Amino acid sequence: MMTYNDYLNEIEERKAQGLHPKPIDGTELLSEIIAQIKDSDNANREDSLKFFIYNTVPGTTPAAGVKAKFLKEIILGESVVSEITPDFAFELLSHMKGGPSIEVLLDLALGNDVAIAKDAAKVLKTQVFLYEADTARLEAAYKSGNEIAEAILESYAKAEFFTKLPEVVEEIKVVTFVAGEGDISTDLLSPGNQAHSRSDRELHGKCLISTEAQNEIEALKAQHPDASVMLIAEKGTMGVGSSRMSGVNNVALWTGKKASPYVPFINIAPIVAGTNGISPIFLTTVDVTGGIGLDLKNWVKKLDENGNTVLNESGDAVLEEVYSVATGTVLTINTKTKKLYSGGKELIDISKAFTPQKMEFIKAGGSYAIVFGKKLQTFAAKTLGVDLVSVYAPSKEVSIEGQGLTAVEKIFNRNAVGTTPGKVLHAGSDVRIEVNIVGSQDTTGLMTSQELESMAATVISPIVDGAYQSGCHTASVWDNKSKANIPRLMKFMNDFGLITARDPKGVYHSMTDVIHKVLNDITVDEWAIIIGGDSHTRMSKGVAFGADSGTVALALATGEASMPIPESVKVTFKGDMASYMDFRDVVHATQAQMLQQFGGENVFQGKIIEVHIGTLTADQAFTFTDWTAEMKAKASICISEDDTLIESLEIAKSRIQIMIDKGMDNHTQVLKGLIAIADKRIKEIVSGEKPALRPDANAKYYAEVVVDLDLISEPMIADPDVNNADVSKRYTHDTIRPLSFYGGDKKVDLGFIGSCMVHKGDMKILAQMLKNIEEQTGKVEFKAPLVVAPPTYNIVDELKAEGDWEVLQKYSGFEFDDNAPKGEARTGYENMLYLERPGCNLCMGNQEKAAKGDTVMATSTRLFQGRVVEDTEGKKGESLLSSTPVVVLSTILGRTPSIEEYKTAVEGINLTKFAPSHKLLVK
Repeated sequence: MMTYNDYLNEIEERKAQGLHPKPIDGTELLSEIIAQIKDSDNANREDSLKFFIYNTVPGTTPAAGVKAKFLKEIILGESVVSEITPDFAFELLSHMKGGPSIEVLLDLALGNDVAIAKDAAKVLKTQVFLYEADTARLEAAYKSGNEIAEAILESYAKAEFFTKLPEVVEEIKVVTFVAGEGDISTDLLSPGNQAHSRSDRELHGKCLISTEAQNEIEALKAQHPDASVMLIAEKGTMGVGSSRMSGVNNVALWTGKKASPYVPFINIAPIVAGTNGISPIFLTTVDVTGGIGLDLKNWVKKLDENGNTVLNESGDAVLEEVYSVATGTVLTINTKTKKLYSGGKELIDISKAFTPQKMEFIKAGGSYAIVFGKKLQTFAAKTLGVDLVSVYAPSKEVSIEGQGLTAVEKIFNRNAVGTTPGKVLHAGSDVRIEVNIVGSQDTTGLMTSQELESMAATVISPIVDGAYQSGCHTASVWDNKSKANIPRLMKFMNDFGLITARDPKGVYHSMTDVIHKVLNDITVDEWAIIIGGDSHTRMSKGVAFGADSGTVALALATGEASMPIPESVKVTFKGDMASYMDFRDVVHATQAQMLQQFGGENVFQGKIIEVHIGTLTADQAFTFTDWTAEMKAKASICISEDDTLIESLEIAKSRIQIMIDKGMDNHTQVLKGLIAIADKRIKEIVSGEKPALRPDANAKYYAEVVVDLDLISEPMIADPDVNNADVSKRYTHDTIRPLSFYGGDKKVDLGFIGSCMVHKGDMKILAQMLKNIEEQTGKVEFKAPLVVAPPTYNIVDELKAEGDWEVLQKYSGFEFDDNAPKGEARTGYENMLYLERPGCNLCMGNQEKAAKGDTVMATSTRLFQGRVVEDTEGKKGESLLSSTPVVVLSTILGRTPSIEEYKTAVEGINLTKFAPSHKLLVK
C-alpha cells in the first residue's frame, strides 16, 4: 500500500519523465491525505486538498469509497473543510460516476434532513450509473411513500439526465493533422510494446505516434485555439487492426476535451477521420468517448474518358485528390446540415457520422451514458406505472417483406431486446442485443477493470453464459511489469465473476492460453453472440465482435451491447484443393480472389463474412474466421453441416471439462453450465428439432464471393510490401503473393509458428515435417531460428499424449518451463527451434520481438510496421505471413523455398485439408 511519502517520491520520479502525479486509487493513501486535510496545521494540507479534489479516481475504486464517505461527512457537518463547502461536496459527488457516490447520495436523499435530501436528489437526477442495489433502494423508498424518491423516479422516467444536457453544437471547427499515409494501425496510436502502461493514461499517452507528432499537435492547438485537431489517415482507413481503447484514449488525451475538471487524464470527444473512413471496431470505441469519426473520401479512383479505372504499372488504381486535408487545413463540421465545409464551400456529406444514435452519444459524452440511461428510464417508468416517454432516438428497425434472413440477421433477431414484438429485422437495423460470451485479454484488461470501476459495476451480469480473462498477451516474459499488473487484474476479474487464466489463490496452474482459442472452445452454441477485447475475437461458432475495453466492460456489467445489424458477404467454394496445399493458403487466396473479382474493392470491409465452410471443425475453421480481422470485416460467421457442428461441440465440451478438472470453474459453476448448454444444443441437432444454423435461401447479401480452389496452385503469402512506392499500399494485408514470386532466394532471418492462427494440426504438421526432413537429408539443421508458441496448454497435453511433443523436444534447443518462466525478453536468437510458452508471443510484439530489420516468415496475423519486427535505419523489418509448412521450410533453408522444394518437403504429410460441402447449406 502506498503512503503519502511514497507518493511524493513517486511524484518526483514522474517529474523526471515529464509526468504529473499519478491518479490515486488506493484506500491507505487517500485516508492519509484526508487526515492531513483535517489537520489545519499540517504542512502538506494544501497539496493534500488538491490531490483529494483533482486527482482521485472515481467509480468503484477503493479511493472513491473513501472520498465519497468524506464528502458525506462534510455535507452532514460532521467534518468542516473551509475549501470544500457542502455545495462543492455535492458537485464533487456528481462527478464520481456511480458506485460509492450513488450510495452516499441515496443515503442523503432518503435521509431525515429535508434540505440535504433535496440537494442530494438534485444531483441524483443527473446520474445514470445506477445498478440493481441502487434502484431497489429507490423503489422500496417510493413504495413506502418517500416523496423525494418519487421525485427522483419521475425525473428518471422523463430521462432528464439526458434531456437537460446541452445540445450538440452546430458548428465544430477542426484543424487537420495527417497521422500517416495509408491505413493507420491502432499500433501507431497505442503500440503493443507499451501495453504495460495502458492503465496509466498520461504515461501511455507519451507513446502516441511519436514525440515529433505530439509536438506538432500541440503547435496546431496553440495556432488554432478555437479548433479541435482532427487526426487523419490519408489515403487509408483509420484504426485498423484492433479496437484499442487505449488508442482512442491517447488521441482524446492529445486532441479531445476533459471529461471532468475533477477526474485526471480522462478526455473525451476526439475527432478522427480517414480517406476510407474508420475501421468498424475502432469506430465503436470512438463512440464510447462521444467522439466523431469521418469518412472523408478525399481521394477517388481516376477514370479515363470511357469511365474505366486508370491503373498504374503495378496494376493498382490511380487516385485523384478531390480536396486537400493536408496538415494545418482548417475545416468546419456542421452537425445540423451534416456536411463538411472548407470556408463556405461544401466538401462532402458526412451524415453517417451523425445518425440520431451517434448524436446522442456526442451529447451524452459517450455511448455508456445512453445505454445506462435507457435502462434507468425504463426502470423508472415501470416502477411508477407510467408509459415510457419517447426521449431517445427510436431504434432503427429495417424490415423488408418477402426477404429472407442471413445467418447473422437470424442471430440478431434471436438476441435483440427492446424491439417491436414480432417484427423481423434486416441489416441496417440498430438494436440492443444480449451477449452470451465475453472475453477480456490481459493487455487491455486493466483498462476494462477501470471501465467497470468507472461505471460502478461490481459483479458480472447474470444473463452472460460465460466470460474469460486471458493471460496470453503477457505470457512470453514474466517480467516486473507483468508481476505488478497481472495478479491484480486476475484478482479483480476473478472476484467480478470471470473464469481467469491465473488463479489469484494459486490453486490451479497458470494458463496463458490464447484468448481467442479459449473463447472458441467455450462458445457452445452457434446462435451465440460473443464480445471480446481484441480484434481477433472471431469465433467459428456464433458471431463474435472484437471490441474495445469499454464495450467489453459494458457487456460484462449489463450483458448487452448495441450495434447496427451489419450486411453480410457470402463466401462459398468450388473446385478441389491440391494435395500439397494447406488450408491457410485457401484463406489467403480468398482475400486475393475477392479483390480480383471486385476490381480491387474490398467488399469485406465493415461487413460480416458468412463463410460456408461446411466440413471443417471449429478448430480448423478458426483459421479462416481469425483472418477476417485482417480482411477488415466487422465479423465472420461459419455455416456448418450438422455432423461437423456436433463434432466441434464435442471437442469444446472435452476442453471445458479439462478446465473444470484443473479447478478453473468458479462458485457459480459457469463452465459446468456451458457443458449443459452444449449438451442441449447437440440434442436439438440430433433430434432435428433445431438443425445447425442456416441462412434463408432468399437472403440478401451485399456481395457474394466464390473461391475457386482449382486456382490455388502454390502456397500464398501475405506480404507487407514494405518497399512499395505508394506508401498507402504498404502493410495492408491486401498484397497476397504466390511462393514463386520470391524465386526461392529471399533471405528469411526468423520463423514463427504460433498465435491464434494455428491449431493442433499445425503443431502436428511441424512434427511431421521435421521427421520428413531428417529422413530425406539425414539431419535437421536450422539456418534460421524457429520460434514455436502453441496456442493452448490443452494442445500441448494432446500432443504429448499422441507422441508429437516428444518429436518437437528432440529437435528443440529451448523448451519453456512454467516453474522458471523467462524474466526478460529474448534479444537474440540462435539457429534452432524454440518451444515457447503457450500464448501470443511474437504476434503481440509487446514482449518478444525479432531482431530489428529482420525478415520474418510467420503464421501470425500481424504484418504491421514495427509489430513483430522493427526497422533499422538501413533495412525495413518484414513480417511475411504464410502456412506452417512454408515457415518450417524457410527456417531450415534460411530462405524462401522454391515450389519444387516445398512439394518435396510436404510429401506424405497430412496438411490441413478442406473440401467444399456438397450439401445445400441454406434453409
